Amino acid sequence: MRSIGGRLRRAAVAGVALGLVALSAPAAAAANSGVAGSRAGGSTAADSTAGVVPSRVRDPWLWQATVGQRPAGPAALVFFTDRTRYFESTGVLVARDGAYRLIPIRIGEGHGLLSPDGRHYLRPGFGELLDLTTGRQRRTVKTGLDPFAWSPDGRRVLGTRSNDDPVISYGPNNEQLNDPEKPDDLLVVDPYQGTEQVVAAGTFAAHNGAAWSPGGDVVAVTGSPDVPAQLAERQRLVVLDPAGGGPRWQVDLGDRRILAGPAAWHPDGRRLALLAFDGCAGPRCTSEQAAARTWRIEFLDTATGQAVGQALPAGASASGIIGWRGDDPILRYVSATEQDTDRQAFLAALSPDGGREVLVTTPVGSTDLLVPGGLLSPAAFGGPEPRPSPFAAPLWVYLTLAVPTLLAIALVIRRIRRRAATGPVKA
Repeated sequence: MRSIGGRLRRAAVAGVALGLVALSAPAAAAANSGVAGSRAGGSTAADSTAGVVPSRVRDPWLWQATVGQRPAGPAALVFFTDRTRYFESTGVLVARDGAYRLIPIRIGEGHGLLSPDGRHYLRPGFGELLDLTTGRQRRTVKTGLDPFAWSPDGRRVLGTRSNDDPVISYGPNNEQLNDPEKPDDLLVVDPYQGTEQVVAAGTFAAHNGAAWSPGGDVVAVTGSPDVPAQLAERQRLVVLDPAGGGPRWQVDLGDRRILAGPAAWHPDGRRLALLAFDGCAGPRCTSEQAAARTWRIEFLDTATGQAVGQALPAGASASGIIGWRGDDPILRYVSATEQDTDRQAFLAALSPDGGREVLVTTPVGSTDLLVPGGLLSPAAFGGPEPRPSPFAAPLWVYLTLAVPTLLAIALVIRRIRRRAATGPVKA
């Protein structure tokens, strides 16, 4: 009996060990899934360091790990969708080795910015910097910053902070004690050291966008100069040196032109791109009328502010220039649909003859798309189409799977012991 019992115990221990190995194997496979995927696609570790932008990405698995749970390295791109286990807008990191990770977003939090090298994600409002290579997140900037654009060297961020009092209060004689309509500050922030500098850009009730020049020594900023202009959705463009000296020139854009995004400055430094539209303008437009607008790209001379060159037709649903491929602007589009959950973000390059080449496609339901500037400069598009690994899950998923398995093994062991204890049935 002792000999049989010993063999049973050894067999049970072996069964438990095999179960744990089976559970740990997916985790080990997940750690190497990105590298394996890259090799399957013909890439090497050196290739992934250089990085290319995939031509298509897909929805993550519901159990996909977050960046904090399992860091994946620098980004090839980040897109935003609510088709995750959080059932609300979530960032999806696609790393340069093809791995997928989630970037959870708090309620009311907007979409942040990727650093030019793809290593960091700056959260708006909360002032937190997420390191995509380590998964660590730390608050480096005062809260309330709405970031617009990283400088070309990746050391500074141009953004805005509202000075409005959130609640109107009154004194004993019914006099208003605070101001909900204070001018906002334009800031240059060092997100690594936490320092910030107020930029003298003139008075703006609110800023709507900004862009750095290719050399990082001049910036363009747009916004509404006063509250009536803000209510009418009219904007002004100012070009200035952020180090001081005041505006070089300014132009009123009206309600049909806006700055063409964080990469609005042409690489030659001599032209600044605007997005202009035909169609309904102003705050009374319905969502259907806004979706029906047709867009074009116009250019201003960066030395004088005067119109220059020919306009480029951009079609519908254009939301901004994120980079350039030679002279061709790379635009981000978010296709307009009746339901926000059916929208789709993609990148396309525009040619002077009006042609449009789609470069990156995201899944249906995606509402935004970010690509690090370091990959846009060499126009590194056309990469493989990585699929999310089902094994790249957080630890709690494996523990959830392990518990039922271990319970089943324990029940089997208990049953075997009972049979061994009763012994053979005598005739």
